[in-house]
Amino acid sequence: MSDPALDGLPCLWMRGGTSKGAVFLACDLPSGQAARDGLLLRVMGSPDPRQVDGIGGGDPLASKVAVLSRSTRPDADVDYLFLQVFVDRPLVSDAQPCGNILAAVGPAAIERGLVTATGGVTPVRIHMLNTGEVAEARVPTPGGRVDYRGATAIDGVPGTHAAIPLMFQGIAGSTCGALLPTGRPLDVFRGVEATLIDNGMPCVVMRASDFGLTGRETPAALDADAALKARIEAIRLEAGPAMNIRDVATASTPKMVLVSAPAAGGAIATRSFIPHKVHASVGVFAAVSVATACLVRGGVAAPMARPPADGRFLVEHPTGVAEVFLDVGPDGAVRGAGTVRTARKLFDGRVFPAP
Repeated sequence: MSDPALDGLPCLWMRGGTSKGAVFLACDLPSGQAARDGLLLRVMGSPDPRQVDGIGGGDPLASKVAVLSRSTRPDADVDYLFLQVFVDRPLVSDAQPCGNILAAVGPAAIERGLVTATGGVTPVRIHMLNTGEVAEARVPTPGGRVDYRGATAIDGVPGTHAAIPLMFQGIAGSTCGALLPTGRPLDVFRGVEATLIDNGMPCVVMRASDFGLTGRETPAALDADAALKARIEAIRLEAGPAMNIRDVATASTPKMVLVSAPAAGGAIATRSFIPHKVHASVGVFAAVSVATACLVRGGVAAPMARPPADGRFLVEHPTGVAEVFLDVGPDGAVRGAGTVRTARKLFDGRVFPAP
C-alpha cells in the first residue's frame, strides 16, 4: 500500500462559488472514517489558524473537501459527500451540505471521468450524501470538455466565468426533518426572537437590531466582538437541540443569521455566522433558507423583507448579493429552489499530507 506522505494523493483543487476545496475520489481515500478524517486534517494543515503545513487557506471557506464516486442511485450520476475541515480544531464534519462547493462537483465529476460530457451543456445529477437529496447542475462542455470561461459574475468572486445553474427539489427539512423544526414561525432564546428554518441548511434567523446592530457591519467588526459572538453561540447551543441537531457544540450547524431590511434593492440583508466566524458572503443553502424565511408569516424576516413577485430573491451579504430562485406553489409552499454559481479548476495534481 502506498504512503500518501511519500506518494501523494490525486487531488483537484477547485473554486466553487465563493469557496475553495479539495476534491477527491472516494476510492483514493481510506474507507474508515477516523483514518479518512485524520488524513484530511493533515492535507489541510489543521489544527492551525494559518494551516501553514497544508493546502487550507486559514479560513473555513477555503478548508473544504468534496468526496466523489459514481452514484449508487438510479436517479443520480454521482455521489457527493461534503466535509468541512475545521481550521483551528482537529475536527472534520459531515453535518451539513455545501452549495458553493456543489457548484464544483459537476465539473469535477466530468474532469475525473465519472460523467461523460454530452453536447454543449452536460446535466449532472448529484446525490448529496449529507442530506440524501438530488441536485442537478448544468455544466458547459463545448467540444466535450469543461469550459470554465464565461460572462457570469457572482459577488465575492473577481472576474467572470461560465454559469453553472443549480436546481434543488425536496430540500425542506433535509437535516432537521421539517421546514420549521419546532412547528412554529417564532421561538425565543435568551430573550431573542428567532425563526428556526431548514430549507437545505439549518439556520437560526434573528434580527440584527436585537443585538444592537444595524446589519451593515463588516465581517471583521463582527468577528472582533467577542461578547456578541459569545451571546450568539449561547443561543446556538440552545436552538440546535430544538432543531433536532445533535452534538451542537462540535457541529457546524445551525448557521446563525442576522437579518435586516435590504439596502441595495434586494429582498433581505444578512450577516451569517458559519457558525463561529462571520461569512464573507453567504452560503448557497443558507441563502435559500433565509429567502424562504422571508415568506414565513409571523417569522422574524417577513416584516422587513421585500420579496419579489417573480421568485427571484436577491439576498444581500457583505460583498454583494446572492441570487436565489424559489418555486412557490399556489398555496404559498416552496416547492423547489435554484441558484446560479460559477466554478473553476485551480489545479490538478497530487497533494502530500503531513506524515
